Amino acid sequence: MAAYLVFISHFCYIFDVSFPHIIQRFLGEFHIGVSIFFVLSGFLITFRYYNNFHLTKDWFKQYLKNRVARIYPMYFLLTIAAFTYYFITKDVGITKGTGNPVALMFLNITFLRGFFYQFWDTGIAQGWSLTVEECFYFSAPIIFFVAKKYNKFYIQPVIITTFAIVMVLIFRNVNWHGFFGNFTFVLLFTFFGRCFEFFVGVHLARYIIKNGFERTNKIKFTSIGFILIFCCVFIMALQPITKPWNAGLESPIGIITNNYLLCIAVALFFYGLLTETTLFKKFLATPFIELLGKSSYIFYLIHLGWIFTLLHTGINHLNDYAFSLYDKWGVDWHSPFEYDWLNLIYIFVVLNVLSVTLFKLIEEPLNHYIRRSNFLIKYQPRPKGIVD
Repeated sequence: MAAYLVFISHFCYIFDVSFPHIIQRFLGEFHIGVSIFFVLSGFLITFRYYNNFHLTKDWFKQYLKNRVARIYPMYFLLTIAAFTYYFITKDVGITKGTGNPVALMFLNITFLRGFFYQFWDTGIAQGWSLTVEECFYFSAPIIFFVAKKYNKFYIQPVIITTFAIVMVLIFRNVNWHGFFGNFTFVLLFTFFGRCFEFFVGVHLARYIIKNGFERTNKIKFTSIGFILIFCCVFIMALQPITKPWNAGLESPIGIITNNYLLCIAVALFFYGLLTETTLFKKFLATPFIELLGKSSYIFYLIHLGWIFTLLHTGINHLNDYAFSLYDKWGVDWHSPFEYDWLNLIYIFVVLNVLSVTLFKLIEEPLNHYIRRSNFLIKYQPRPKGIVD
């Protein structure tokens, strides 16, 4: 669901002709899928590792191995494919016209591009969020350690955000490809600005670990969280857009709403899903939706960029071919490919089919292969009945 929200936000302009402009602005703030993902990531990593982490070399190797297996294979393959597409087509959408493409490819496959304002949206543009995610993966064991040993949990996001502010004050006047180049970029597109969302997820997991999934009150957290999420969307949709940015979240009020209010609403929504029985929860638990969820990471990586461009170009060719046939037949018919909104639905379906296919044929097998390999640390089979 989060990946689909991001998809809508990137192509909301297609609906601007049919709906009032405020609706288009509202849909344009559906980037909230990224915030949902960050809160969810904070929750899942904490729920899985908080009570069994050890700051030892072997534990960290196994932890890192699991994280690489989950995130890196498809990102690496699709990034290489994106730059291969660039070397063939010279499509500046991949490089944004900046830098040496080989060096840029290196920055992309190492996640380093996410620290530079000039490079953050190159390659797989939406992959900037994986730099944020990787920073959290590396930080999580330290976050757990400080929280458990020194009982210092809430002070950590304050320290991390303060560090980001100091870095911007130092580097914003240094012309080094926009490294910590401005406040908007750092607060919205780096872990140092977005850390509070992860900490909200971490806190939710700690609360669940301590109190369990049962509760006696009848407060409908799922509904309350859902309503508050879209209240935050509406607030951001009302904000002015300042160039070169293209959404309301990039205004001061938008940053506060997105980084600090929205994630709390998301946590309430998640808490409801965890502790209530609702139709929506049953819907999310169906096998088909679960399959879409498993393949949603690939959908997120391919929904914007060169694959979308190829699909869109193909549909335009089909539209031209349909009208050439109509001219040949001497009929005045509508083409099934002449409406942008309908073409978007076609592409959405194809992207989902492609995502599921890549998940089954490549991502899932590679994930299992890496986890059972001797990469970083020798593989030790789990006792029967324990999930790896």
